[in-house]
Amino acid sequence: MGIRRAAKGFTESLMETVGEAIAEVVLGLLACALLAGLALIAYMSWSFSPRLTVAGAGLVSLFLAHGAWRIFRDPAKARGHRGLAAVTTAAFTLAAVTGVFLVFYGTGCGCLWK
Repeated sequence: MGIRRAAKGFTESLMETVGEAIAEVVLGLLACALLAGLALIAYMSWSFSPRLTVAGAGLVSLFLAHGAWRIFRDPAKARGHRGLAAVTTAAFTLAAVTGVFLVFYGTGCGCLWK
């Protein structure tokens, strides 16, 4: 009875370890693909028109800055998110989460520099 329980515990532990390793590989590959996609978009837009790329980056920066301002402003002044404020807040949140994801998993991505 004790051997079965020990074997079952070892099997569960092994499956958990293998699952974590697979999840780590999948997240790393996802970060590499996301980083490669962002680099490809930047390269393609720059080769198409550098002026439009800079102008677009400026507009996106303003858009994300508005979202950050709406998130971090004084709650007493906030009256709920409506229209553009909701969109910019969601875009900033998505960009921040993507940035944190890339910091944790994209830094170990050697696929772009090989």
